[in-house]
Amino acid sequence: MEGPPLAARIRAEVADEVRELGALRLVTIQVGEDPASTIYLRRKHEAAQEAGIASDDRKLPEDVSEEELLALVAELNADDAVDGILVQLPLPPHLDEARVIRAIDPVKDVDGLHPFNAGQLYLGRPTIVPATPLGIMALLAEHFVPLEGAEAVVIGRSDIVGKPIAHLLLQSNATVTICHSRTSDLARYTLEADVLVVAVGAAEVVTPDMVKQGSAVVDVGINRTEGGIVGDVAPDAGDVAAFITPVPGGVGPMTIAMLLRNTVKVARYRRGLLAFPRG
Repeated sequence: MEGPPLAARIRAEVADEVRELGALRLVTIQVGEDPASTIYLRRKHEAAQEAGIASDDRKLPEDVSEEELLALVAELNADDAVDGILVQLPLPPHLDEARVIRAIDPVKDVDGLHPFNAGQLYLGRPTIVPATPLGIMALLAEHFVPLEGAEAVVIGRSDIVGKPIAHLLLQSNATVTICHSRTSDLARYTLEADVLVVAVGAAEVVTPDMVKQGSAVVDVGINRTEGGIVGDVAPDAGDVAAFITPVPGGVGPMTIAMLLRNTVKVARYRRGLLAFPRG
């Protein structure tokens, strides 16, 4: 399941929507100079500009105070020219990530992490959903992977991937099991999975003998090793699975494409073209 072809199509659709809507603006906030975050943000901004979305990155020093960061978020919330706000995670340990995320106006929360947006997903009323899970669902749909009645296993329970993809799969009528670092006998679950989503950030933790014949495997992992970038799933698991996402070139391009789609969606909410369910 290659990400770039579908991602390119979505980005072209986003560009058409941006031309229809007019000026859109996305602002990202980066605290410190984590190299991986810097590269990822650069790709986000390049993709936004290619789609016609104005974007800028507010860089803050590693030792910025929480009050200064919250003041910037408040300033962007109040700026009517700003459609979307993204705070690049993780933040340095002296900053309260949950407090910062709560401070973002839910209608500008392109990451879909604000408790309101997370709650909407939990209730089966998706409003703004994290981009990576949306990208995974789009890839599964593109390849006609059946979800209704399927056994789906998610390895990982993060707020940005594991939990939201579990809810999206459940809302597609799959039977969902969430596994994690404390799960004993992981293979007992993965070998039953018609759809296996792996998002734990551990190099090749899933081996071919843990994969069900003919299943669909989505590898969200990006792990930098001495041998290069590898996923959470061993590549030769593709000899067993019917579908597998490559690393790199699978989920990553989809995440950026769906972030752009989320930016258009929040712009539609803000312009009253979609009804945002406040209050």
